[in-house]
Amino acid sequence: MQAYLPILIAVALLASGIAAGVLLWSVMGGVPLLLSLPAERYVEIHQFWGSRFDGLQPLLVSVTVVLGALLAILAPARPASALFAVSAVAALAVIIISRFRNVPLKRKVMRLDAHNLPADWEQLDPRRAWAAWNLARTVCGVLAFTVNVAAVSLLI
Repeated sequence: MQAYLPILIAVALLASGIAAGVLLWSVMGGVPLLLSLPAERYVEIHQFWGSRFDGLQPLLVSVTVVLGALLAILAPARPASALFAVSAVAALAVIIISRFRNVPLKRKVMRLDAHNLPADWEQLDPRRAWAAWNLARTVCGVLAFTVNVAAVSLLI
């Protein structure tokens, strides 16, 4: 398994880096845009974006968890091993926040008819809650990538 270590590390860096980048984009660009839109346009755009990231993000973050745990076991240096473990835990936090906070809010938006919003939309509008949880998982995702980079720097 040690022979595969460079490949596992490269894939872990790639997966965690892309996942962190997508999350960071959402905080810096996506959320501000969505918060500025009228309700109808918000629903349309959220539905458009939502259908594009559904397969990629869970895969990337899951790969980060699995490889982080595996690298925590296989890393030849104890400090790097600990950092890979932290990466796995941080990525697992992304999954937990997504599953129990962001995804339920997103599902509600995905079921809406943008041109026939509920009369009580002002009370139902999930944008602020979704943005707050998205920020929390973004911090965890960026942490996962950052500690992966730090772990690799200890190995070279």
